[in-house]
This record gives sequence, structure tokens and C-alpha cells, in this order.
Amino acid sequence: MHDALLLAAPFLACVVEMVEAFTIVLALGLTRGWRAVLAGAVGAVVVLGLVVAVLGSHVSSLPLTPLRLCVGAFLLVFGMLWLQKAIRRAGGLKALHDENKIFVATTRTAESVKRSDVGIDWYGLVTSFKGVLLEGIEVVFIVVTVGSAQHDVGLTSLGAVVAFGVVALVGIAIHKPLARVPENTLKLAVAILLTSFGIVWILEGAGIASSGSTAFLGGVLAVVSIVSAVLVELARRRSTQPRRLAVAGRGH
Repeated sequence: MHDALLLAAPFLACVVEMVEAFTIVLALGLTRGWRAVLAGAVGAVVVLGLVVAVLGSHVSSLPLTPLRLCVGAFLLVFGMLWLQKAIRRAGGLKALHDENKIFVATTRTAESVKRSDVGIDWYGLVTSFKGVLLEGIEVVFIVVTVGSAQHDVGLTSLGAVVAFGVVALVGIAIHKPLARVPENTLKLAVAILLTSFGIVWILEGAGIASSGSTAFLGGVLAVVSIVSAVLVELARRRSTQPRRLAVAGRGH
């Protein structure tokens, strides 16, 4: 179970971020041509891979106990930021992520930028590079932090690579935005995992909990999931309250 969860966090995070990156690349490629756009996307993937290799090799060499304490603190903050956004989206307080709308907006912007008569399409290259790089930075953070806390960046990297391959293959096959991927649900799942890992590794690093306890991780995961579900329900009630008041006002 422990290794499966270590794989799940970077895998799901990479699916979410790469679906968003694919939408940008697809819109640019269909609008401006594929050569420069793919060059930018591949360049960004190479940069992200190098960052994981360099950071992973250095961080994983640090002593495990203090590393878990530091990584746990970072993951707890990072996970709770994701969790707050995911709860607001699930509860209706924040707009859901819509790949179709992003695709249309990116296409319109790409169409409005004048093409160069000669040479490479720098707009397509730079925009594609930036889009993939920015979406991938959070994946790199998760891969390095989660992997280094177990001294196994290779395992978490594998989860991200598999997710990248799945999204790329599906995207190429259907050749349109992956709007049916439940991004918002996946973000909530990733946020719960990261928050749970953060809590566990802080307690393990501080010597309060035994290291590598699957039962303890499962218990923390269950508690965080239950609290998240309660917060989602409270957010839903809050989001529907103005509508109820409006209906009541019209009734008077």
C-alpha cells in the first residue's frame, strides 16, 4: 500500500498538470503548426527531467530523519493549498477547471498573433515551452519531495513518466482537449495524499510516529479524507445559500 500511494501522488498530479499542458500544446499546434510547438514542448520536458535528476540526486543523499521533517512541512503547506482550492471547486465556491474553455481562449490568442514570414515561429515555441514548463513545475516538486522523503526519487519519477505517457497517447489518439478527465476530482485526491504524507513525515521526522507504518499512514489518510468531505459539504451549503435567499426574497 505504501509504495502504491507513493506512485499514486506523482501519477495523479502529472495527469492533472499534463492534461492542462496538452490543451495548450494542442491549441497552438492546430493554430500555428506543429514544428515549433512540439520543439517547445519537448524542450520543456527535457528541462523538467534534468531538474528532477539534479535535485533528486542531491536531496536523496541527505539524512533521512531531518529530511522527512523538512519535506513533510513543505508537503503539508503545498498539499493544503491544493486542498483549499479543490474543496472550493468541489463545493461550488470556485469555478471548475474547463479544458474546452482554455482551448478556445488559447486558440483565439494564437490566431491573433501575427506569424513570421521567415524562420521559426517563436511565439508557438516560447508559448508551448512556457506552458509545459509551468504546468510541470508542480509535478517536479511532488516527484522530488515525495521521492526524497523515502530516498526513492526513481519510484516517484516512474509514476510521473507513466502518467505523461498515458496522457500523451490518449491525447494523440483523440486529437482534442481531454475535457472528460475528472481534473477537479483528481486534484482533490492529490491534495489529500500530499497533506497526509506531510502530516506523517512531520511526525516521523520528529520521532512521534514510527517510520514506515502503513497502518498509521492509512489512518491519517482516512482522517484527512473525512475532514475534506465534511468541508466540501459545508462549502456546498454555503454556495447554495445565496440562491435560497434569492428565491425566498422573490417569494415575498
